[in-house]
Amino acid sequence: MRILIANDDGYLAPGLAALVKACEGLGELDVVAPEQNASGTSNSLTLNRPLSVYTAANGVRYINGTPSDCVHVALTGLLEQRPDLVVSGINQGANMGDDTLYSGTVAAAMEGFLFGIPAIAFSQIDKGWTELDAAARVARLVIEQVLQGTPARSPFLLNVNIPNRPDADRLPRVITRLGRRHASEPVIRQTSPRGETMYWIGAAGNAREAGEGTDFHATAAGKVSITPLQVDLTDHAAVPDWQAWSRA
Repeated sequence: MRILIANDDGYLAPGLAALVKACEGLGELDVVAPEQNASGTSNSLTLNRPLSVYTAANGVRYINGTPSDCVHVALTGLLEQRPDLVVSGINQGANMGDDTLYSGTVAAAMEGFLFGIPAIAFSQIDKGWTELDAAARVARLVIEQVLQGTPARSPFLLNVNIPNRPDADRLPRVITRLGRRHASEPVIRQTSPRGETMYWIGAAGNAREAGEGTDFHATAAGKVSITPLQVDLTDHAAVPDWQAWSRA
């Protein structure tokens, strides 16, 4: 068993160290993470400059790029052996609902999935790294259960969100679907010391679809949310209508 571990908070993030510790004893571990925090970079790949790989004192390799860069480079030229599992996290803050489209944590796992490797993204609900040891225990339990077998007939992609609680490893783990958020808050406009107008992206919108069965509902009820994800964005139900429209 070989496990590739990545994240989006950077190679010095406590969440990465916690996930590495959680995976110890499960197999051979390779850690490849971004040099700096790359939250919100989604699935972006760096195509306008070369990437460099460095090795930290603790053996962690880090790249001056995005989370997707890290996994892509690892799988296509850095690692001598293909991993059996890709895990990403533990992220500082939730990745639920529409957030998954922007998440570098989910993107790192998705990059492994795109290469046909089972992958799991782990996130804590709240920022601040509180109760990180408990979140790591949850990650260990989920990975162990996955290694024992899954219902998936092909590589899978799981998105796991963990409440920041000391008993997180004893909370129910439920399978959920993605909720939805309202549109984000307006940008925040500021003026620089040079008189230039600057814009900060506004805060994420509140949950608007958070009913039973969603990741929002599960975590609000004190449960660990596990959402199976897919990459196919095709609106299959609408295809016949669009086919008829194109022939009109």
